[in-house]
Amino acid sequence: MTDFVLVPGADGRAWYWHRVVPLLRDRGHDAIAVDLPQSNDAGYDEYAEAIRQATFGRHNPVLVAQSLAGFLAPVVAARTPVARIVLLNAMVPAPGETAGDWWGNVGHAEARHGKQFDLLDDFFHDVPPEVTAEATAGTPTGPSETLFTEPWPLDAWPDVPTTFLQGVDDRFFPLEFQRRLVRRRLGLDVEEIPGGHLVALSRPDALVHRLTSI
Repeated sequence: MTDFVLVPGADGRAWYWHRVVPLLRDRGHDAIAVDLPQSNDAGYDEYAEAIRQATFGRHNPVLVAQSLAGFLAPVVAARTPVARIVLLNAMVPAPGETAGDWWGNVGHAEARHGKQFDLLDDFFHDVPPEVTAEATAGTPTGPSETLFTEPWPLDAWPDVPTTFLQGVDDRFFPLEFQRRLVRRRLGLDVEEIPGGHLVALSRPDALVHRLTSI
C-alpha cells in the first residue's frame, strides 16, 4: 500500500484529482488531494505548509505534482520525508528562478510557436464535456501573485527519487519541449503517458495505472 499526496497545478483545487483518488483507493492505496492557499500573499512557506500538513500520519508518501506544482513539490520534499516525487506535465524550476520568469527562460512561447493561450483548446480538448463544465463553473481560482515573484528557494533539486510523467497530447507543454527541459534541468527522461495537460481529468485510469506501477 502506498500513500499518495496529490498536488494540483495553478487552479489550486483538490477537486482536480477527484477522478483519481477513488481509483487509487480501489486499488488498496491511500490518497489525499491538497487544496492550495487562495491568499494572494501566499508564498512558498504557506504553500509548502499546506502540502506538508497533508503528509501528517503518512510514512514516506509519494508526492504527485501537476504543472505549476513542480515548483512546490521539491520544496516540500526538502522539508519533510517523501518516498518519491512524481512530476506530471510539470514545470521544472532552476535555483533562484521565479515562476513568472520561467516562461521566458525556458522558451515556452517558442515551443508553442507563438500560439495564444486558449483555455478550452489547450487544457480541456480531451476532457469529457461534463467534467469540463464542472471544472469551469463558478469563480475561477488561481495561484498567488507572490508565488510568481518569489525566487525558488532551493539551491538544487532535493535528493529524492523523481519520476517525470508527460502526457503525449499536452498542447500547453508540448512533449518535445518537456523532453529537452527535463533532460537539461533534471537529467531525466520523461515517461510518456496518454492524455493532455489535465490528464487526471481526461485519462484517470491510465494515470492511476502508471502511478501504481512506479
